[in-house]
Amino acid sequence: MQGASRSALAESREVLSQVLGQDTDRGRLGEELLQVARVIDGNAVLRRTLADPTREGSDKSDLVGRLFAGRVSDATQKVAATVASRRWASEVDLVSTLEEFGIESILAQAESSGRLGQVEDELFRFGRIVDGTSELRSALTDRRASTEAKSRVVRDLLADRSAPETVRLAELAATHRRTRFDHAVAAYLKIAARRQEQLTATVTTAVSLTEQQLERLTAALSKHYDRDVHVNQVVDPKVVGGIRVEIGDEVIDGTILSRLDEARRRLTS
Repeated sequence: MQGASRSALAESREVLSQVLGQDTDRGRLGEELLQVARVIDGNAVLRRTLADPTREGSDKSDLVGRLFAGRVSDATQKVAATVASRRWASEVDLVSTLEEFGIESILAQAESSGRLGQVEDELFRFGRIVDGTSELRSALTDRRASTEAKSRVVRDLLADRSAPETVRLAELAATHRRTRFDHAVAAYLKIAARRQEQLTATVTTAVSLTEQQLERLTAALSKHYDRDVHVNQVVDPKVVGGIRVEIGDEVIDGTILSRLDEARRRLTS
């Protein structure tokens, strides 16, 4: 996001935090914010009007109020009107922020029910399964497949064994119009980590770590970064041995595969 949108996002997030901190139906708030985002995204005139920097913020918030009066809750109206009233660098930034706030509200619902960590783990594992299964990946990323068909695949796989928020977020990632499934899942996981005020580390090893090893690694990473670290474990026999840790843009690669690759580069240089 450019400067104007970054400021608009920060200002809007303050209102979202206030609403989430009240006695709010967070799940309903999330779904309604996603509904508002879909309506705006699907109407080019409305989208341009709300993103027009020359229009007064009060006029834009009033427009949202009139459009969605009686269709969404007061809490949703407050957040949506705030987002609309701000100055955005692009139409996409406005719509993306409403979508992000919808996702965050759904995750806040999981948090209030004590299952945010469960949702984060389940969503990460499902993302890895999709990435490693070509048939499933094709089913969820085929642009010719209908939204209902993709949602049905997700529900068939997850509905009886996962938290309801996991199922919903997986559906949203599979049916997103602009974002690839894996990118959407990564974005949702980032929001979940932020809500838990922790870093997320992806740890890749040749064999699964024992519970004690995982606890020691988590403690070491938390001490190193001076904050809580949530570890997602990936088992990949191709790494041969050692361990690879990814936290954000930082990569700590101590696998045998990486050392072999480095030796191969030295021999051929």
